[in-house]
Amino acid sequence: MAARQRGVRCRDLARAVRRAPDPARPGRAPGRPGRLTASIVPPNDRSRSPVANVSSGVPAAWWETLKTSGSVTVFHVDLAEDSARESAALALLDEAEHRRRRGFAYAGPRRQFTLCRAALRALLTSHLGCCNDQLSFGIAPHGKPFARLRGEPVRVGFNVSHGGRHGLIALAAEGRVGVDVEERVEHRNFDLLVDATFGPEERAELAALDGAPRLHLFFRLWTMKEALLKAHGAGLVLEPTAFEIPRAVREGRTDGTVVLPDSPGVSWHVEDLGDDEYAAAVAYELHR
Repeated sequence: MAARQRGVRCRDLARAVRRAPDPARPGRAPGRPGRLTASIVPPNDRSRSPVANVSSGVPAAWWETLKTSGSVTVFHVDLAEDSARESAALALLDEAEHRRRRGFAYAGPRRQFTLCRAALRALLTSHLGCCNDQLSFGIAPHGKPFARLRGEPVRVGFNVSHGGRHGLIALAAEGRVGVDVEERVEHRNFDLLVDATFGPEERAELAALDGAPRLHLFFRLWTMKEALLKAHGAGLVLEPTAFEIPRAVREGRTDGTVVLPDSPGVSWHVEDLGDDEYAAAVAYELHR
């Protein structure tokens, strides 16, 4: 594919994502997110109406708003196999992203990266009001990615996670944010993961459970801790066993505040976003 076909040249993706009417707001069918009301318009065709885009086979956007919490918005990304979506996503990636994509040996991770990165580009260019080719990404010292606009870092915070057929993207106008999503699948080394991840009270509560309740609590706590670590951005510096999710949250409350041991002056909001299909959480820095 030629380079000019792979990139959307100096183009505001807010125009590429056209909102279609959604009077019915249907519920979600099993395994598929509902209320996907946007359509991707090819770069050479700005004239099509949203209805024409949908009826002519141009794929509906594969992301939707899942949750707004404070100044943070979390989007669900549908990662089910769909060749039309993948083709549309490929047109939004730059050369570096195409090279990274080719480095994935298996189709599943390759699809996850392609669909999530294209959705992230569409969301960021809409938020920043910029063209797709003006947006690039860098990596901070501890491995946390950040956005660049015309080569300069921008303050918008974001984080991406994917697990199986589900992806999440969190956007924050400013400040640090992290997100995690996991399919609830029993791991072969379950007990080793428990010992390596959780504090003493968390381990005791998990040990008191069996079967599905234990698996559900494991992934609920796991995703919250992972979201906190990703928001913090310290990589391997902060051990997950060094802090615990608040008791009220462990006992069923959906959100709470955490203070991490290496930064006692900073408070973090953590929130459960899971449903019947997956476990998920978002965490972000609270500004005083």
